[in-house]
Amino acid sequence: MDKKVFFQKFVSFTTAVLQVKHELTKDIKSDAITPVQYNILEYIAVSQPVTLSEISDCQHMSMPNTSRELKKLTEKNLCEKVAVTEDRRKQYIRLSEEGQAIMDEAFNRIEVRFLQQIKDASAEDLQEIEKALDVLNSKVFHSNKSV
Repeated sequence: MDKKVFFQKFVSFTTAVLQVKHELTKDIKSDAITPVQYNILEYIAVSQPVTLSEISDCQHMSMPNTSRELKKLTEKNLCEKVAVTEDRRKQYIRLSEEGQAIMDEAFNRIEVRFLQQIKDASAEDLQEIEKALDVLNSKVFHSNKSV
């Protein structure tokens, strides 16, 4: 296997993933939040509970900017901070009920778009796609979260 060609395929794949994510999520967010805030809520929704530094790292934002955006989201009652029992200095961030409701609605709309996109795939294609996603999650993205 030519590793350079393999890597180029990976780069092409990740770029395509970002393009598809953009298409699936455009016009999804509420007018009450900014695109940056939506991205933070989306990350929290799929990874919660998370820490401030995890959000900052994943969203490529400075800690002060992340903290400021989280403060705004907390003031809008979309997320909340929870003290960690073992270490009171550490706080986890999770969605509030209102934040969860907003993200559930967003994910429902994204799901409709996704299902429309794969409507012509055969049962065998869907099985292959599911297996490919499982392999990518475990071998490339190291996702420990189960859906």
